[in-house]
Amino acid sequence: MLKKIGVYAKKNHPDVERIALEVNEYFQRHKIQVFFEDHLAEQVGQVKGYSGEELPDLVDLIIVLGGDGTLISVARLIGHRNVPILGINLGRLGFLTEVTLDEMPAMLDRVTRADYVISERMMLDASIRRNGEVVGSYTVLNDVVINKGALARIIDMSTSVDGRHLSTFRADGLIISTPTGSTGYNLAAGGPIIYPEINSLVISPICPHMLTNRPIVVWSKSMIEVEVSFEDDVVFFTADGQVGRKLLPGDILEVRRSEARTRLISSPTRDYFEILRTKLSWGER
Repeated sequence: MLKKIGVYAKKNHPDVERIALEVNEYFQRHKIQVFFEDHLAEQVGQVKGYSGEELPDLVDLIIVLGGDGTLISVARLIGHRNVPILGINLGRLGFLTEVTLDEMPAMLDRVTRADYVISERMMLDASIRRNGEVVGSYTVLNDVVINKGALARIIDMSTSVDGRHLSTFRADGLIISTPTGSTGYNLAAGGPIIYPEINSLVISPICPHMLTNRPIVVWSKSMIEVEVSFEDDVVFFTADGQVGRKLLPGDILEVRRSEARTRLISSPTRDYFEILRTKLSWGER
């Protein structure tokens, strides 16, 4: 039985305060406690707020008011906690925030009755090893990326899958994406769209300097290692396009499927292919 709801929101959105108060009022009428993330609590004048890291431990379900970027950042905070997420889109329809503001009242009714469907999305665990020591660890929903700075030369990225050499990519960078992230940077780099519940990973070079280097889809249980070699000191690693760090020559990126899963509450009114058509004009002539 649903007893506690956590709410995160996109910062500085002009409508967030009004919508958050509507959500709070709705659940109060149904005797369900609402917990706001710190920044949102301050914005709506709540006495008590909770840090983004501690909130998932306190609630049965999380509502995200914002877009896909906000939801992705919340998914990383939830990590292994297995709390379902309902994304309410405050702008254009999102791939992850599927429910529009017009649909929100009916969706809140469904949530209260536990009448909803969950789409489980694979996540990745990524770590950076430097001289045999792990210097960074990340759990991500969309992708991890190696990318050169504006003035950097080509990066050599020796890539192996389950200990077997795949290729040494000579490119501006490399994307390792989940199916959920396949419609993001991977797609812009020429990678394939992968249905979100297919257990696979896609490796896509960015602007490769070899005609034979093309994206490749591998089994989701594969362990991918990438050792970087370059002459400049302006090569970066990013996780979900939101957090990251500078890499050094010889650093090794290790990527594998995470035990964590992002559990998204699906829209009852549209499916994945409709979102593809709406967002990307996919299939139009």
